[in-house]
Amino acid sequence: MEATDQVMKMRHTLSHILAAAVKELYPTTKFGIGPAIEDGFYYDMDFGTEKVTESDLAKIEKKMRGIIKRGFTMERSEKSRNEALDWAIEGKQELKKELIDELPEAQTISFYTMIDSNSKKEIFTDLCKGPHVEKAKEIGAFKLVKVAGAYWRGDEKRQMLTRVYGVAFETQEELDEYLKRQEEAKARDHRKLGKELDLYTFSDLVGAGLPMFTPRGTLIRDLLAEYSLSLRKRAGFERVWTPHITKVDLYKTSGHYAKFGDELFMVHSQVNGEEFALKPMNCPHHTQIFASRPRTYRDMPVRYMEPTTDYRDEKTGELGGLSRVRSLTQDDSHVFCRTSQIKDEIKNLVGIVQEFYTRMGMEKLRARLSYRSDEDKYLGDKKLWEMAQKEIRQAAIDNKLDFFEAEGEAAFYGPKIDFMAEDAIGREHQVATIQLDFVQPERFGLEFVNEKGEKERPVMIHHATLGSIERFMSVFIEHTAGWFPFWVAPEQVRILTVNDKVTKYVDEVSEVLKEVILETPVENNKLRFTVDDSDDSLGKKIRRAVAMKLPVVLIVGEKDKEGKTVSVRLRDKEEVVKLKDLKQYLEKM
Repeated sequence: MEATDQVMKMRHTLSHILAAAVKELYPTTKFGIGPAIEDGFYYDMDFGTEKVTESDLAKIEKKMRGIIKRGFTMERSEKSRNEALDWAIEGKQELKKELIDELPEAQTISFYTMIDSNSKKEIFTDLCKGPHVEKAKEIGAFKLVKVAGAYWRGDEKRQMLTRVYGVAFETQEELDEYLKRQEEAKARDHRKLGKELDLYTFSDLVGAGLPMFTPRGTLIRDLLAEYSLSLRKRAGFERVWTPHITKVDLYKTSGHYAKFGDELFMVHSQVNGEEFALKPMNCPHHTQIFASRPRTYRDMPVRYMEPTTDYRDEKTGELGGLSRVRSLTQDDSHVFCRTSQIKDEIKNLVGIVQEFYTRMGMEKLRARLSYRSDEDKYLGDKKLWEMAQKEIRQAAIDNKLDFFEAEGEAAFYGPKIDFMAEDAIGREHQVATIQLDFVQPERFGLEFVNEKGEKERPVMIHHATLGSIERFMSVFIEHTAGWFPFWVAPEQVRILTVNDKVTKYVDEVSEVLKEVILETPVENNKLRFTVDDSDDSLGKKIRRAVAMKLPVVLIVGEKDKEGKTVSVRLRDKEEVVKLKDLKQYLEKM
């Protein structure tokens, strides 16, 4: 739920109260910036020789509550640039001085001063545009929650500051609910579960942001990608393949180099000095496959799909588990079609998205229609953009999507539909996307011959169902809390032996499992099972199986052997199943 203006004012004011409390406790602190953010606020500060950790948050929070209890008002004032510089120099606030130095000489700069309601003395003054609440009584429920490092101005070459985070809501009930969700989110953290469930790993020798997947994690990746491919194959997409490096000229032509050149990993030929790049996206390559032979209107639409790994030189500080990586595998698709075919092609893609996320248990989807803003960062004629944005909006209406519109969120070459999926604990994640592009066909000179024998420019539609497989896996792991749906669980069944007297009977059970044919959305429909016949106690074997969040555990003891049964342990129940019924029982999972 989006915060109201009043809540955002409260959160912004709390960042000032945080800074005021820190100034009282640590008088030599240098202050950076302190904005309101989703769910709360933060402040970046240089504590000098002081080391502030999360153990200090209670002390800082207590000081904040004291300031609020005494009462204050927020008063706005203005200074000239020179007056503002004098203020920063006098207060030995070098970070603020740097911010002021970058402003035009003629600019008037706004400040907000917190005034104690009793003593009428200044508590804290900050360079700020506002807005803020006017009085202390407008502050709701809040809590300081985290300390983290943050490079000044987001630049890894600058000093590391200490960022103190807080959360804030209008009522204590909202805050308590938020904190409860955060505890649940910690338990579901894909970085924690990825290690516990043996899904993926990182290595310092390989490099930051370059995940490697274990057999279990690779199986999940492959099943998700295979399902996505099968949906698009059914819709007429054909698979293509492109190399992982390309001449930089390709991205200069497409416009990506000018926009994202600093994200490219460069590769230089030792033979002739040619400059290549590891590919950061696939659309320019697919234009070249389309352009590789003459096309006519009878060929249209042309649909390509390619699950392939791309590479982007993300900043180390912005990497996080699978959510943001340097090697990302996209289940990418591109449609080259006529303007008259846009409506049907988008309808097909919307259907694919809805079917995929329903299967994932994330059927509650919202669509963000991402448009261009007035900024000078977009390629292409504005009239083409206006036409494309109308097409996108009409497609959302025609497909009865729950949508909202967002200016400034478009790709640099065209507007898009970004699908937002809600997970099991109510968080929203951007997942699939459909993007309309009139620009790249123009820049690459793509064309086909129409019914009149004239050359016509195709429209390009970009689509990814999962987006980045790595990022989707981070969402999917947390959505399921590691209890994957039966069809996608890397290990679906584990047989546990009570003792070694049932070894031959376990062989019988295993033979039944080998005959199980599952109803799955992929071709890989054989049951995946293992046997734990170690010397450990049954209790230890069960705990090990539960820790791996296995969908089905079969316990085989001497009574089972005698009665030709197995004891079935599911996540939510236990029951006994006759061996002759086991195949049918599992095929219904």
